[in-house]
Amino acid sequence: MKRLVVVGNGMVGQRFLAAIAERDTDRQWQVTVLAEEPRPAYDRVRLSALFDGASIEELTLPAVDCERVELRLAEPARRIDRDRRVVATDAGEYGYDALVLATGSAPFVPPIDGADRPGVFVYRTIEDLLAIREYARTCRTGAVIGGGLLGLEAANALRLLGLSTQIVEFAPRLMPLQLDEAGAAMLRRYIEELGITVRLGAATTAITSTGLELSGGTSAAADLVVIAAGVRPRDQLAREAGLPIGPRGGVLVDATCRTADPHVWAIGECAAIAETSWPEPVPEPGGSPDGTVAGVPGRCYGLVAPGYAMAEVVADRLVGGAGTFPGADTSTKLKLLGVDVASFGDAHGTSPDALAVTWTDPATRVYAKLVLSDDAKTLLGGVLVGDTTAYPTLRACLGGALPGPPLSVLAPAGAGSTTATLPGTAQVCSCNAVTKAAITDAIAAGCTDIAAVKEGTRAGTGCGSCVPLLKQLLAEAGVAQPKALCEHFDHSRQELFDLIRVRGIGTFSELIGEYGRGRGCDICKPTVASILAVTTGGHILDGEQAALQDTNDHFLANLQRNGTYSVVPRIPGGEITPEKLIAIGEVARDFGLYTKITGGQRIDLFGARVEQLPAIWRRLVDAGFESGHAYGKAVRTVKSCVGSTWCRYGQHDSVGLAIALELRYRGLRAPHKIKAAVSGCARECAEARGKDFGVIATEQGWNLYVGGNGGFKPRHADLLAADLSTEDLVRTIDRFLMYYIRTADRLQRTASWLAALDGGLDHLRAVIIDDSLGLCAELDAAMAKHVESYEDEWRATLDNPERLRRFVSFVNAPGVPDPSISFDTERDQPVPAGSRRLTLPLTVLSGAKR
Repeated sequence: MKRLVVVGNGMVGQRFLAAIAERDTDRQWQVTVLAEEPRPAYDRVRLSALFDGASIEELTLPAVDCERVELRLAEPARRIDRDRRVVATDAGEYGYDALVLATGSAPFVPPIDGADRPGVFVYRTIEDLLAIREYARTCRTGAVIGGGLLGLEAANALRLLGLSTQIVEFAPRLMPLQLDEAGAAMLRRYIEELGITVRLGAATTAITSTGLELSGGTSAAADLVVIAAGVRPRDQLAREAGLPIGPRGGVLVDATCRTADPHVWAIGECAAIAETSWPEPVPEPGGSPDGTVAGVPGRCYGLVAPGYAMAEVVADRLVGGAGTFPGADTSTKLKLLGVDVASFGDAHGTSPDALAVTWTDPATRVYAKLVLSDDAKTLLGGVLVGDTTAYPTLRACLGGALPGPPLSVLAPAGAGSTTATLPGTAQVCSCNAVTKAAITDAIAAGCTDIAAVKEGTRAGTGCGSCVPLLKQLLAEAGVAQPKALCEHFDHSRQELFDLIRVRGIGTFSELIGEYGRGRGCDICKPTVASILAVTTGGHILDGEQAALQDTNDHFLANLQRNGTYSVVPRIPGGEITPEKLIAIGEVARDFGLYTKITGGQRIDLFGARVEQLPAIWRRLVDAGFESGHAYGKAVRTVKSCVGSTWCRYGQHDSVGLAIALELRYRGLRAPHKIKAAVSGCARECAEARGKDFGVIATEQGWNLYVGGNGGFKPRHADLLAADLSTEDLVRTIDRFLMYYIRTADRLQRTASWLAALDGGLDHLRAVIIDDSLGLCAELDAAMAKHVESYEDEWRATLDNPERLRRFVSFVNAPGVPDPSISFDTERDQPVPAGSRRLTLPLTVLSGAKR
């Protein structure tokens, strides 16, 4: 058996191990892996997820199940002896018949005075991130040098750690390699709205104990600094072994990824693909002091997809194949600080006579650009910021024709373009170079779901951005898709609801242990938490329930853009006493909160720090208020006009009914938020037809409308029943809400649920009024159980010391206010520092003379 040594165990090295294990069916190779890090290969692309709740185990890549692979952790290679074909480590020597270098890259640290000071970090390994997290415990401010991909990841990490953060970038725009000026400007707008300061065109001249000294005599305060100024190929082993190195670094390899030594290969970020092939004459690496070879250009690729392609090529060659490097796809699609960004092909339009078609929507903060050939027939590249739903289709069309007119593709309405117009040669999965033809062939051969397509073709197993296209290809092939909630459950939300209800399941652990797999995710955990809140009750912060909640439910408050929280006490029907008004005013004054009367007839108080929430709510609860559930996917408000009590047109008591309905349905958890309204006459002053359910008074009783929505896509509600008595009205609303909660999909508003309901309004009417499915008694009982068991979440929290323990800014300093939060004043109200303001004088808007 021949000896194969792999130096490096990153993502590309691990991909090579999987590829050689799969291909080496004749058991030719015994593999030894020399890994520098003390832990097995992990997903470096998702490294920042450690600051967003992910565990190291979740990032660890699947092990290669092959007895011929030996992994030696924390044993880096020190020297290569090409004459003896030996790799030396501190522990000994390993002989090889073939050597694969997968040493990756190292962070580039510019020659800045003070770069070696305590509190200065790079952002490359798990150990780096753990060190940053530990050091940040005593810090208030942070700075990142570099505004590229890695710099933005690092800035988000510091923000999540609670540091007031700024980015310093030498270039005149963020992500200069991927984005054009307009796309970068849109991205900057998103980032600054998160409270992160962006400084462009600024060079760091020194790092001091107080922060950064910048060009032009300015400075930036920072207790912690992250240098993210790019990476350089780790080619030192190859240099010292006398292998040719590219002019810009990297081990020179040909199209087969072989170096000038026929026994040595290089893959990933340490390799530089040369414009030559061995054994053609190659200049000896003596012409330059650093061993570089002039006249033999080579390019290193800093993305994982080209590295994967190289890994496949070398694995194929080592078992006798003829694979060659197919070229690199430098397209990128990612989410940076919550913003979707994509760049592909000739994003900057450098091709001769290229045309650029752009779409900018300031209202939705979406920017898109397509770069086309001079005849506008061929897609050459593009940039997407804010909305990347069109990326999979556009990426697959690269080098070919668009699936429609440019503007129809760019506009959000055109994002779901069909794949039918794509040629079979179009590359659907760029990470693994999988074409449309390969995927359709796999579907025809029996791959009937996403998991099977992934296993059969490897499409979708990289970054995952092509998965929407895989679903389209399956649908266009006539394959019905299961409505699985997420990768951890094969069931839809409705099926999980029924399983929990029928089987009497009371915990997430019990559910996933019996009907799911893994540990769950941010999709299934809050969804199951919502279902359990309806079926089993109990406080959402007790036991395992607390770990399932999202950020808002976790603190029983809405997280705002600057890291503070909003406080929204319930004001049923908008009716409030003078004493309660005074209590709200005093709380807002004493805690320095911004106050606003909302369209839902409530008073919202903004700017509360997390450690202030219990003290604020103690005073509000003592004044007779309870939670308004503005933080939850639940019934929010029932708005009303003044009705027959005051209005001369009012036909019934809309205020009294609104109060009764809001108190009846308070705390009812649902797939999405629910808003309602009651109007006392047909004049519709409460705007009831723009709500999830709305009630309008008639001479004979009440008309009930359902499925309205005042959100992103406004929709008028449909008339479900007319001239109902109050008793019949309440019973019908009960059933409507419980049927929606049972059958709607995750995060599906009533409007889209009703539109997707098989049979639509007629079916709904038949089920909840005519009892066509025999469910009405069950729905009535479910609502009665909710009404009977309701408990105010904030009052119950204040009475429980264990629940109160979570309300701290920092676990190691619970009494210290969050230092990253600051406020300005506008119209005599506190507002987040640095927020965008109306600059047009109010006298201009009002028409008043100056």
